Amino acid sequence: MSGIVRIACLQMNAGNDFNANLAALVAMAREAAAGGARFLFTPEYVLMMDGSGRVMRERALDAAGEPALPELTALARSLGIWLLAGSLTLKSDDGRLFNRSVLITAEGAVAATYDKIHMFDATLPSGKSIRESSAYRPGGRAVIADTPWGGLGMTVCYDLRFPQLYRALAQRGAVMLAIPSSFQRETGKAHWHTLVRARAIENAGFVIAPAMCGEHPGERATYGHSLVVDPWGEVLADGGDTPGIVYADLDLGRVEKVRSMLPSLEHDRPFAPPEV
Repeated sequence: MSGIVRIACLQMNAGNDFNANLAALVAMAREAAAGGARFLFTPEYVLMMDGSGRVMRERALDAAGEPALPELTALARSLGIWLLAGSLTLKSDDGRLFNRSVLITAEGAVAATYDKIHMFDATLPSGKSIRESSAYRPGGRAVIADTPWGGLGMTVCYDLRFPQLYRALAQRGAVMLAIPSSFQRETGKAHWHTLVRARAIENAGFVIAPAMCGEHPGERATYGHSLVVDPWGEVLADGGDTPGIVYADLDLGRVEKVRSMLPSLEHDRPFAPPEV
């Protein structure tokens, strides 16, 4: 774990047209690679975004990720970059969907996959109710992927609100924590920056949070503000609320420096729960 790597978050405004979303991703990826980025991160639902569960089910990829995965692996290979596809919506064998993050190497191989564990079942301040668990099948396994720059802890969106997941990833070797998201605009305004910075500070690691932005079909609005935060909690980059490419240069040696100054990852102690 050493050296400096230029990364890029591709902040997108995806809709329900797969081909249009793919074309936008390819164009942004090529621009980011030309800008020197060696590791690209994309948001949750990067190739299909609709507020309608019916539309998401009808247009979900097959279990092998066809036709998206061959396109994405070919893109990474042609540009010579690592690529995190924030999440793809895949069919499962029980009629529900997987919300799956896919990490692709510069050689075009799938290095790791992660299925979103925590389901967003919530009621927004506006009164709108979202029940992700009715359509999606939760994952059950945390994932750390090996990269040339150190361990990458893979998470997705609503996972952000469960700090125990990030603690487990950091204590088992993750120096970067990915949080590709399509955060709701209402909750994003209130909580996004605070939670992302907290995960970086608590775990003394880089947090890379590429986000969806803007208005989407099916009456969905996302917050944007793709963030890159360093191990001390400093915001290195903020994508604002419009589509664009967010660059940051990560000095991975900073993780070891901060963790040696504040070795809180080594200080967890067992305790009995409170009596009720």
